[in-house]
Amino acid sequence: MVDYSKWKDIEISDDEDDTHPNIDTPSLFRWRHQARLERMAEKEKELEKIKKEKQEYDRQVKTLKQKLETEPTHDSTDMSKLKEALAELEKKGANLLGKQKDLEKKEKLEPWNVDTISSDGFSKTIINKPGQRNADDLSEEEKEKRMKEFVKKNESDIKKYGMFRNFDDSRRFLMEHTQLACEDTANYLVVWCINLGMEEKQELMSHVAHQTICMQFILELAKQLERDPRSCISAFFHRIQQAEPEYKKAFTDELEAFKQRVQKRAAQKMEELIKEAEEEERQARLGPGGLDPLEVLEDLPEELKKCFESQNIELLQATIEKMAPEEAAHHMKRCVDSGLWVPDANAVKSE
Repeated sequence: MVDYSKWKDIEISDDEDDTHPNIDTPSLFRWRHQARLERMAEKEKELEKIKKEKQEYDRQVKTLKQKLETEPTHDSTDMSKLKEALAELEKKGANLLGKQKDLEKKEKLEPWNVDTISSDGFSKTIINKPGQRNADDLSEEEKEKRMKEFVKKNESDIKKYGMFRNFDDSRRFLMEHTQLACEDTANYLVVWCINLGMEEKQELMSHVAHQTICMQFILELAKQLERDPRSCISAFFHRIQQAEPEYKKAFTDELEAFKQRVQKRAAQKMEELIKEAEEEERQARLGPGGLDPLEVLEDLPEELKKCFESQNIELLQATIEKMAPEEAAHHMKRCVDSGLWVPDANAVKSE
């Protein structure tokens, strides 16, 4: 027989009970749900705090016991003080253990609700998996390698997500592809937006930017609740679709600010690309002495410049004869180094 008793204490949904006609029912349901989420987050923080205190207690007890065992030369006064301190710590430890058990007991006895029933277990699975490392512990080279591998495997799905146009479709797709709820997806979407901005595809950029901010809000919600981002997908979409005007305004403001940052960065990258292209052209023009012929031509005296522009050798010889020997030698050397003038050009051609 199936034991149905575990289902008897399920807390009703926020929108399953009746309210007075004069009460703003949707707002009431949102407030209830938000309050429950905050209570759950507070309980998790309290339990985590107790666990950290217990770890510190274990460390202190271990230190005191080592002193008692390894330092027998203490006089009786020191030994008694150490034993008293150990006794106090043990009382503190018993108190902490009692608090932890009380919290865990309350959590077990607490009625289930829509958030705890549908809660994913991803965080525990990933944390306990051997070999997993926190992203903060990775070097820049390791992060880059990991992102390349992730994009190679998931690029098609990331682009599909980026093209959805409403919250329901986005939520459904992410719930089917939970691996996309991560920083690597957000980074890829940001780069995609900048590339679209450089290509002046403003409408498409604006659309992908909306999906980028959705992903960033999921990651931020996970950080606030200290949970795996994959377990916060449904929670975010529930919030954004049922949220009060202030929450939606925060989302819209962040979206507009992000689009402005993308446009600014796209303009900067275009300017950088233009400069790189100009520098490549300049490098290709450099003469045998490493000088740019266009720059040398602009720096020549007007009479010499006319000679090179008209390619009139006789006029060039006559102009040089009129100039001071030092000045003429200086300008002609620069012309040779830039490739404007090739000595023994006829001999070169015959070869």
